[in-house]
Amino acid sequence: LQPFIEAEKLRMGGDGTASSKGKILMATVKGDVHDIGKNIVGVVLGCNNYDIIDLGVMVSADKILKIAREEQVDIIGLSGLITPSLDEMVHVAKEMERQGFKIPLLIGGATTSKTHTAVKIAPHYAQPVIHVLDASKSVPTASTLLGDDKWAFANQIAADYERIRIQREGKKSSKQYLSIEKARANKVKINWTGYTPPQPQFTGTKVFDKYDLAELAAYIDWTPFFSSWQLFGKYPAIFEDKTVGAEATKLYDDAQAMLKTLIAENWLAARAVIGFWEAKSNDTDDVILENGTQLHHLRQQREKAPGQPNYCLSDYIAPIDPTKQDFIGGFAVTAGIGIEEHVARFEKNHDDYSAIMLKALADRLAEALAERMHERVRKEFWGYAKEEDLSNTDLINETYKGIRPAPGYPACPDHTEKATLFDLLAAEKNTGIFLTESFAMYPAASVSGWYFSHPEAKYFPVSSIDNDQLVDYAARKGMDLETASRWLSPLLED
Repeated sequence: LQPFIEAEKLRMGGDGTASSKGKILMATVKGDVHDIGKNIVGVVLGCNNYDIIDLGVMVSADKILKIAREEQVDIIGLSGLITPSLDEMVHVAKEMERQGFKIPLLIGGATTSKTHTAVKIAPHYAQPVIHVLDASKSVPTASTLLGDDKWAFANQIAADYERIRIQREGKKSSKQYLSIEKARANKVKINWTGYTPPQPQFTGTKVFDKYDLAELAAYIDWTPFFSSWQLFGKYPAIFEDKTVGAEATKLYDDAQAMLKTLIAENWLAARAVIGFWEAKSNDTDDVILENGTQLHHLRQQREKAPGQPNYCLSDYIAPIDPTKQDFIGGFAVTAGIGIEEHVARFEKNHDDYSAIMLKALADRLAEALAERMHERVRKEFWGYAKEEDLSNTDLINETYKGIRPAPGYPACPDHTEKATLFDLLAAEKNTGIFLTESFAMYPAASVSGWYFSHPEAKYFPVSSIDNDQLVDYAARKGMDLETASRWLSPLLED
């Protein structure tokens, strides 16, 4: 579409500027490296005659606002995937208010929500602050905000957000928490006396360099691939969807063609490191490794129905007992080594579609590598499921024994624990993955987490905690309360 858009601008305005609908600055906020969704939004807006200034990823508030002033943009759009990005968006909003900005602020990204925008961001900025659910909503939102109905729309959004804030206050008052002591007393009851933990083949780490991408292709979960393009439906049924089926089929065919090429031409390098360490759990939700390293976990604290435990990951590691020898594992994998030169090549040729496609495929290959390594851990390196014979569908549905929860995600939502994992694995040295200041992994096509072998281990969310657990957790980590509150803010009730 770009040649047609440029020709239309010249036809309408002579100098190529008259027909622009407005100038929009977009950025993934400081500490975050994810940009597929942002890039799709930028393409959609660009194809609708908006001038897009895309600052890329890991962009500080100072840089965003400095360039916004210099370029006299009409709208700022912020994107982020990891939960620490939510606080950075609040910071940007506060700075926009302090510096006297008078333009709308749009919020988007997988971890963002209408509720978070209403409760945490909008109160800090007097101008319109609007959560944009996906790319399809970006054009009408921008058009309305820059049109004659701007304030009617903004007032409607403000009223809706006020209703959300009032509603949330009511929900907060109705939440019932157990004390952290009572929650621990209601832990998962495991019969450790009758259980012998499996022993891995080795302790310490094992590195896998240049893992075969062709092998990984068979482990790809394609459903999230379509979601990243904002085509929603389960693979392969999505191909029969009356609304998106035809486009999903085209997209899949293009993905298969690029996947074949990138494997044949070695565009990407996939690397992995796994590790196992002797481990014991204590009575304060920590897992203690043989070398003294402490892994800190959070426990569900909401009051449960009778018979329902308050889960914590440490429940799945044998308690301190000289007669029991238990282990925990960890991993970090990436399929993003070498991606930059190919993305740059596509972007230089204004081929946004191929650039986004490559990033989306790299993400899928990284997840596939995490899946494959976990399978090998269960069948080979830890060997507690040697006879396992599961299809890729079974793997996607998590019918295997054991779990691989990731720091920063529901069962262990503290991103800062990723630093301990990376130290244990020497992940940066062994894989090339490094952590940003917000504990995002770069390359973005990377996955890391813990391995738990106990057959009763299951995934669960720790969605909110009470203040007594916050204080207890900060003390266990040796972290001041203000810092702990910042990292755990999505779990706290204000």
